[in-house]
Amino acid sequence: MRHFPIFLDLAGRSALVVGAGPRATAKASALTAAGAVVTMLSDRPAGAADIAAAAIVFICLADDVEARRVADLAVARGVPVNVVDRPGMSTFVMPAVVDRGEFVVAVGTGGAAPILARRIRARIQALLPERLGRLAAFARRFRETVKRAVPSFDARRRLWERVLAGPIADLVLAGREREAQAAMVEAMNRREPPPAGIVHLVGAGPGDPELLTLKALRAIEEAEVVIHDDLVAPEILARARVDALRIPVGKRAGRPATTQAEINALLVRHARGGSRVVRLKGGDPFIFGRGGEELEELRAHGVPFVVVPGITAALGCAASLDLPLTHRDHASALTIVTGRGRPGEEPPLPADPRHTLAIYMGAADAVGIGERLMAGGLSGATPVAIVENGTRADERVRFGTLAGLGALAAVHRGGGPALILIGETVALARGAAAPTASRAAG
Repeated sequence: MRHFPIFLDLAGRSALVVGAGPRATAKASALTAAGAVVTMLSDRPAGAADIAAAAIVFICLADDVEARRVADLAVARGVPVNVVDRPGMSTFVMPAVVDRGEFVVAVGTGGAAPILARRIRARIQALLPERLGRLAAFARRFRETVKRAVPSFDARRRLWERVLAGPIADLVLAGREREAQAAMVEAMNRREPPPAGIVHLVGAGPGDPELLTLKALRAIEEAEVVIHDDLVAPEILARARVDALRIPVGKRAGRPATTQAEINALLVRHARGGSRVVRLKGGDPFIFGRGGEELEELRAHGVPFVVVPGITAALGCAASLDLPLTHRDHASALTIVTGRGRPGEEPPLPADPRHTLAIYMGAADAVGIGERLMAGGLSGATPVAIVENGTRADERVRFGTLAGLGALAAVHRGGGPALILIGETVALARGAAAPTASRAAG
């Protein structure tokens, strides 16, 4: 390690940027963000007095001779100096920085490969929660209070380990700091804290693992218990820890299923036992995922939880087909509806030619859906598509018209979840040129 990594406190101190252009502006902005008082010198050569007044100097000059002259002035006066793109002239090099407020990560290659440092920074940024700085600031606010409330060093260490790797940290990272503050006060006042369990209600998206959100991926990777639907792709479940307990609770029509009451009980039991639980659902937890029912159960039992949204099937399938769900010339509204209501109930189906309809769980009643929409005034020639296993490698799509929806659904294989899309925008989808076209993703 040639360069010694440090973090320099520049708050209220003078910083000099010599030169002009985008790089000089970027350096000045970064210095200002760190609290420095920045002077930009681009209209005259820098002199010894300019250097002597600075705590740090950045040189952004194309002229090697002038850059060397200014750098030598800084070195002679013991002022740290960085010459952009010339590590040999510099007394320090700039790392690639991940800035999360009070939490900062610096990645350096000693000036040898700045692009490599930036690539590593991008990967780290993808792994770190956006609100990690807020968590560091939260810990700072409570640091002295914890010292007074918990005199023992070992007890303080154990408290902070529970806080920073448990539900309180999760609440801060979810933007719910008021709840986190109340939980922190309670944690300090308890001599024997209860097991720190929490439930994440996570949307796994429509199937393609690359459509997972970063927050969902982090929750899955950190989970000790994963309670998952059948619709969650194996490639997504593989993101969980090897030692995580996986509990399948799939609900499929006509098959043995775990009841919702049993699922609720599993969530409460494992969270109360101190586990980080992920309730993993296909699509989004709050769109036909019964996330609302599970949320109510967790609240009733005082179990902390965080909701992580996912890309719902309508959005994923539409993107997979290049199908615009709204369009100024064809559809001014999108309706997402279930094809399966409570016993004795028929979900509302707007028969409006300016609507795009996305019908979940409707393949079994495709004949009735088509008849109701045509009875409501929608033309039998309205384009439709049935998408099975949307966004996955085994995606299958069948195109047709509303009048033939029942026949189209009859050839649905039934091996995977199916989404029905109805409306004029369906005709714009890739592969929809022929009314009865059918294709499998390749």
